Amino acid sequence: MNTFTLIVLLIFLVMAIALLSRRCREAQRAEWGAAWLNWLDGFNRLFCQVYHRLPQIEMPLPESGGAIAVSNHVSGLDPLLMLASSNRPLRFLIAREQYERYGLQWLFRAVGCIPVDRQNSPEKAMRLAIKALRDGEIVALFPHGKIHLDSDPPRKIKAGAARLAALTGLPLIPMRISGVSGQGGVMLPVFMRGHAQIQLLPVIEVGDQSPENLNNAIQHALDQIPQQ
Repeated sequence: MNTFTLIVLLIFLVMAIALLSRRCREAQRAEWGAAWLNWLDGFNRLFCQVYHRLPQIEMPLPESGGAIAVSNHVSGLDPLLMLASSNRPLRFLIAREQYERYGLQWLFRAVGCIPVDRQNSPEKAMRLAIKALRDGEIVALFPHGKIHLDSDPPRKIKAGAARLAALTGLPLIPMRISGVSGQGGVMLPVFMRGHAQIQLLPVIEVGDQSPENLNNAIQHALDQIPQQ
Protein backbone atom coordinates (compact mmCIF):
# COMPACT_ATOMS: atom_id res chain seq x y z
CA MET A 1 0.00 0.00 0.00
CA ASN A 2 1.53 3.29 -1.09
CA THR A 3 1.58 6.48 0.98
CA PHE A 4 -1.16 8.22 -1.02
CA THR A 5 -3.60 5.31 -0.58
CA LEU A 6 -2.87 5.17 3.14
CA ILE A 7 -3.54 8.91 3.52
CA VAL A 8 -6.84 8.61 1.61
CA LEU A 9 -7.93 5.68 3.83
CA LEU A 10 -7.04 7.61 6.98
CA ILE A 11 -9.05 10.62 5.78
CA PHE A 12 -12.08 8.43 5.10
CA LEU A 13 -11.67 6.80 8.52
CA VAL A 14 -11.57 10.17 10.27
CA MET A 15 -14.61 11.33 8.29
CA ALA A 16 -16.52 8.15 9.17
CA ILE A 17 -15.73 8.53 12.88
CA ALA A 18 -16.76 12.19 12.80
CA LEU A 19 -20.04 11.30 11.05
CA LEU A 20 -20.80 8.52 13.55
CA SER A 21 -20.04 10.83 16.46
CA ARG A 22 -22.41 13.48 15.08
CA ARG A 23 -25.17 10.92 14.45
CA CYS A 24 -24.81 9.63 18.02
CA ARG A 25 -25.10 13.13 19.47
CA GLU A 26 -28.20 13.76 17.35
CA ALA A 27 -29.79 10.44 18.36
CA GLN A 28 -29.32 10.97 22.11
CA ARG A 29 -32.55 11.41 24.07
CA ALA A 30 -31.83 10.63 27.73
CA GLU A 31 -29.66 12.97 29.80
CA TRP A 32 -27.10 10.90 31.71
CA GLY A 33 -25.10 13.75 33.20
CA ALA A 34 -21.86 12.95 31.35
CA ALA A 35 -20.94 13.64 27.71
CA TRP A 36 -19.57 10.15 27.06
CA LEU A 37 -22.66 8.48 28.51
CA ASN A 38 -24.89 10.73 26.40
CA TRP A 39 -22.85 9.65 23.35
CA LEU A 40 -23.38 6.00 24.30
CA ASP A 41 -27.10 6.70 24.66
CA GLY A 42 -27.20 7.89 21.06
CA PHE A 43 -25.01 5.03 19.83
CA ASN A 44 -27.26 2.45 21.51
CA ARG A 45 -30.38 3.98 19.92
CA LEU A 46 -28.81 3.82 16.48
CA PHE A 47 -27.58 0.28 17.12
CA CYS A 48 -31.04 -0.93 18.17
CA GLN A 49 -33.02 1.00 15.56
CA VAL A 50 -30.74 0.44 12.56
CA TYR A 51 -29.07 -2.90 13.21
CA HIS A 52 -31.82 -4.64 15.22
CA ARG A 53 -34.61 -2.79 13.34
CA LEU A 54 -36.37 -1.71 16.52
CA PRO A 55 -39.23 0.70 15.68
CA GLN A 56 -38.81 4.10 17.28
CA ILE A 57 -41.16 4.19 20.26
CA GLU A 58 -41.15 5.96 23.59
CA MET A 59 -42.03 4.53 26.98
CA PRO A 60 -44.87 6.43 28.68
CA LEU A 61 -42.66 7.68 31.49
CA PRO A 62 -43.46 10.71 33.65
CA GLU A 63 -41.47 13.82 32.77
CA SER A 64 -40.16 13.88 36.33
CA GLY A 65 -40.41 11.65 39.36
CA GLY A 66 -39.93 7.92 39.69
CA ALA A 67 -41.51 4.94 37.96
CA ILE A 68 -40.85 1.21 37.65
CA ALA A 69 -40.32 -0.30 34.18
CA VAL A 70 -40.90 -4.05 33.90
CA SER A 71 -40.52 -6.41 30.96
CA ASN A 72 -40.37 -10.04 29.98
CA HIS A 73 -36.80 -11.28 29.50
CA VAL A 74 -35.78 -13.19 26.38
CA SER A 75 -32.09 -12.32 25.89
CA GLY A 76 -29.10 -10.23 26.88
CA LEU A 77 -30.18 -7.63 24.31
CA ASP A 78 -33.29 -6.70 26.30
CA PRO A 79 -31.75 -3.93 28.47
CA LEU A 80 -30.35 -2.21 25.37
CA LEU A 81 -33.77 -2.29 23.70
CA MET A 82 -35.42 -0.82 26.79
CA LEU A 83 -32.81 1.93 27.01
CA ALA A 84 -33.34 2.74 23.33
CA SER A 85 -37.06 3.22 24.02
CA SER A 86 -36.70 5.50 27.03
CA ASN A 87 -36.20 9.26 27.08
CA ARG A 88 -34.86 9.01 30.63
CA PRO A 89 -32.01 6.98 32.14
CA LEU A 90 -32.99 3.55 33.47
CA ARG A 91 -31.45 2.08 36.63
CA PHE A 92 -31.48 -1.68 36.17
CA LEU A 93 -31.59 -4.19 38.97
CA ILE A 94 -29.24 -6.97 37.85
CA ALA A 95 -27.84 -10.11 39.42
CA ARG A 96 -24.53 -9.52 41.16
CA GLU A 97 -22.81 -12.16 39.04
CA GLN A 98 -23.77 -10.16 35.94
CA TYR A 99 -22.83 -6.86 37.58
CA GLU A 100 -19.35 -8.27 38.25
CA ARG A 101 -18.89 -9.63 34.72
CA TYR A 102 -15.26 -9.09 33.72
CA GLY A 103 -14.69 -5.88 31.75
CA LEU A 104 -18.21 -4.51 32.21
CA GLN A 105 -18.46 -3.62 35.89
CA TRP A 106 -17.19 -0.07 35.26
CA LEU A 107 -20.02 0.49 32.76
CA PHE A 108 -22.72 -1.00 34.99
CA ARG A 109 -21.54 1.25 37.81
CA ALA A 110 -21.45 4.33 35.55
CA VAL A 111 -25.06 3.87 34.40
CA GLY A 112 -26.29 3.30 37.94
CA CYS A 113 -27.17 -0.39 37.87
CA ILE A 114 -28.18 -1.86 41.22
CA PRO A 115 -26.62 -5.29 41.90
CA VAL A 116 -28.82 -7.92 43.55
CA ASP A 117 -27.11 -10.48 45.77
CA ARG A 118 -29.84 -13.10 46.09
CA GLN A 119 -27.81 -15.30 48.43
CA ASN A 120 -26.50 -12.88 51.03
CA SER A 121 -28.30 -9.52 51.10
CA PRO A 122 -31.21 -9.20 48.64
CA GLU A 123 -32.83 -6.53 50.83
CA LYS A 124 -29.90 -4.20 50.25
CA ALA A 125 -30.83 -3.95 46.56
CA MET A 126 -34.44 -3.28 47.53
CA ARG A 127 -33.37 -0.40 49.79
CA LEU A 128 -31.19 1.09 47.05
CA ALA A 129 -34.02 0.77 44.52
CA ILE A 130 -36.47 2.50 46.87
CA LYS A 131 -33.97 5.33 47.40
CA ALA A 132 -33.50 5.71 43.63
CA LEU A 133 -37.26 5.84 43.10
CA ARG A 134 -37.77 8.41 45.83
CA ASP A 135 -34.95 10.44 44.27
CA GLY A 136 -37.02 10.56 41.08
CA GLU A 137 -35.21 7.84 39.11
CA ILE A 138 -36.69 5.21 36.79
CA VAL A 139 -35.90 1.70 38.04
CA ALA A 140 -36.08 -1.17 35.52
CA LEU A 141 -36.19 -4.90 36.17
CA PHE A 142 -37.21 -8.26 34.74
CA PRO A 143 -39.70 -9.82 37.18
CA HIS A 144 -39.18 -13.35 35.85
CA GLY A 145 -35.75 -13.14 37.47
CA LYS A 146 -34.03 -14.88 34.57
CA ILE A 147 -34.39 -15.36 30.83
CA HIS A 148 -37.82 -16.86 30.21
CA LEU A 149 -39.10 -17.55 26.70
CA ASP A 150 -42.74 -17.65 25.64
CA SER A 151 -42.18 -21.30 24.73
CA ASP A 152 -41.01 -22.15 28.27
CA PRO A 153 -43.40 -23.54 30.90
CA PRO A 154 -45.17 -20.80 32.91
CA ARG A 155 -42.98 -19.29 35.62
CA LYS A 156 -44.19 -17.31 38.63
CA ILE A 157 -42.60 -13.87 38.66
CA LYS A 158 -40.62 -12.42 41.55
CA ALA A 159 -42.46 -10.06 43.90
CA GLY A 160 -39.82 -7.28 43.86
CA ALA A 161 -41.48 -4.98 41.31
CA ALA A 162 -44.86 -5.19 43.05
CA ARG A 163 -43.23 -4.51 46.43
CA LEU A 164 -41.43 -1.46 45.07
CA ALA A 165 -44.68 -0.10 43.63
CA ALA A 166 -46.63 -0.75 46.83
CA LEU A 167 -43.98 0.85 49.03
CA THR A 168 -43.51 3.96 46.88
CA GLY A 169 -46.94 4.37 45.26
CA LEU A 170 -45.23 4.82 41.88
CA PRO A 171 -46.64 3.48 38.60
CA LEU A 172 -45.52 0.30 36.87
CA ILE A 173 -44.68 0.61 33.16
CA PRO A 174 -45.01 -2.89 31.64
CA MET A 175 -43.82 -3.94 28.18
CA ARG A 176 -43.12 -7.06 26.16
CA ILE A 177 -40.04 -7.71 24.03
CA SER A 178 -40.14 -9.94 20.94
CA GLY A 179 -38.47 -10.38 17.56
CA VAL A 180 -34.97 -10.89 19.00
CA SER A 181 -32.71 -13.35 17.19
CA GLY A 182 -30.98 -16.00 19.29
CA GLN A 183 -33.52 -15.81 22.10
CA GLY A 184 -32.36 -17.56 25.24
CA GLY A 185 -28.76 -16.37 24.87
CA VAL A 186 -26.97 -13.57 26.67
CA MET A 187 -24.23 -12.22 24.42
CA LEU A 188 -25.02 -13.80 21.03
CA PRO A 189 -28.38 -11.99 20.55
CA VAL A 190 -26.57 -8.64 20.86
CA PHE A 191 -24.74 -9.43 17.61
CA MET A 192 -27.43 -11.42 15.76
CA ARG A 193 -29.58 -9.10 13.68
CA GLY A 194 -33.30 -9.48 14.23
CA HIS A 195 -36.59 -7.58 14.00
CA ALA A 196 -36.79 -6.43 17.61
CA GLN A 197 -40.13 -5.20 18.89
CA ILE A 198 -41.29 -3.60 22.13
CA GLN A 199 -45.00 -3.72 22.84
CA LEU A 200 -46.01 -1.06 25.35
CA LEU A 201 -48.76 -2.22 27.71
CA PRO A 202 -51.20 -0.18 29.82
CA VAL A 203 -49.60 1.51 32.82
CA ILE A 204 -50.43 -0.17 36.13
CA GLU A 205 -51.34 2.42 38.75
CA VAL A 206 -50.93 1.43 42.39
CA GLY A 207 -54.02 3.07 43.89
CA ASP A 208 -55.16 0.98 46.84
CA GLN A 209 -54.04 -2.33 45.32
CA SER A 210 -52.22 -4.83 47.52
CA PRO A 211 -48.75 -6.11 46.55
CA GLU A 212 -50.36 -9.44 45.66
CA ASN A 213 -52.83 -7.82 43.27
CA LEU A 214 -50.06 -5.74 41.73
CA ASN A 215 -47.97 -8.86 41.25
CA ASN A 216 -50.89 -10.60 39.56
CA ALA A 217 -51.35 -7.59 37.25
CA ILE A 218 -47.67 -7.68 36.28
CA GLN A 219 -47.80 -11.44 35.70
CA HIS A 220 -50.87 -11.10 33.50
CA ALA A 221 -49.27 -8.32 31.45
CA LEU A 222 -45.94 -10.08 30.89
CA ASP A 223 -47.53 -13.45 30.09
CA GLN A 224 -49.64 -12.07 27.24
CA ILE A 225 -48.21 -13.78 24.17
CA PRO A 226 -48.88 -11.63 21.07
CA GLN A 227 -51.06 -13.16 18.38
CA GLN A 228 -49.06 -14.11 15.27
